[in-house]
Amino acid sequence: MERSPERGLRARILIVDDREDNIVILKSRLESWGYETETARDGLEALRRIDARPPDLVLLDIMMPQLDGIEVARRVKGNPSLPFIPIIMQTALDSTENKIEGLEAGADDYITKPIDFPELRARLRSMLRIKRLRDQVDERERELLEANERLRIISQTDGLTSLDNRRYLEQRLEEIFAHARRLNEALSCVMCDLDHFKEVNDSFGHQSGDSVLRQFGRILRHEVREVDRVGRYGGDEFMLVLPGAAAEPALRMAERVRRQVESHTFIFGGSTLRRTASFGVATWPHPDVTDAEALVRAADGALYVAKKNGRNRVTGFDSGEFNLHVVHTTHPTHTSADDRADQHSGASDRGTQWAG
Repeated sequence: MERSPERGLRARILIVDDREDNIVILKSRLESWGYETETARDGLEALRRIDARPPDLVLLDIMMPQLDGIEVARRVKGNPSLPFIPIIMQTALDSTENKIEGLEAGADDYITKPIDFPELRARLRSMLRIKRLRDQVDERERELLEANERLRIISQTDGLTSLDNRRYLEQRLEEIFAHARRLNEALSCVMCDLDHFKEVNDSFGHQSGDSVLRQFGRILRHEVREVDRVGRYGGDEFMLVLPGAAAEPALRMAERVRRQVESHTFIFGGSTLRRTASFGVATWPHPDVTDAEALVRAADGALYVAKKNGRNRVTGFDSGEFNLHVVHTTHPTHTSADDRADQHSGASDRGTQWAG
């Protein structure tokens, strides 16, 4: 019994011929060899059957009404949605010209009438071996593409929140910033984190803290547009990249998210918790924002001021609130804005300014 490339089933062969007596003879012989058969009496019926349920091989007559075998082969091989299907042409026209025409149309082999059945059996076996090998290669390529796609997603995704990770965020921000500059379009960046998040870990443990961060990330993702990028920048700090958003729309969006967080009840391990969040917003074009890195520093500086001014607020870079409470040094991004605000609570006494 000849096996199909799929799951070890009997190979299924579509016999296409406009003569009933030919179909009866071929069907009987192929089934005696262990093949499963289907039949079609013209080219259009053959195409319908192939589209509905692709066979393992097509035994195709050339001379048929409505649509000849040459055109059927051309359409089958030209259909990208179909798998590889070997086609053996059968013809009474034993001329080199006819054979070349069939092969160029996409036929993989041919056999002349009257059919020599031992020769046909050998050609069927040969074509089905090629089918099996081709399907194995296609399956391995598909598995490789899927594995590469999984690796790509892993390399771009934060493992805790399933949002963009910092590396991918920074790459995308560079691209988006270059695009915005090229088209002279606005671009906003929002840095944000939960207020007093350290207390969550200290009081409830890091697993509970992780659950709170995941919920915070879902709120952020839900509130922004599809075109926006949302990611975890580090620790409990998150970044939003808003292409095409000028300062006022970005500030309004951040305020909307702030209200959502303020009204949200975080649930974890049978416990509940309420928390607020702070937001820093920076927008390009701005004279102090010369590149993507400067845009992030500006948003981070605005977040620091929001923390220092009491938390649970949105502060825009270079706003009146920001300029009343400027800081002298840039702040390391691996330290949270909460910690920086606590560590530098006396910074305003030094009369210094933000260094962009």
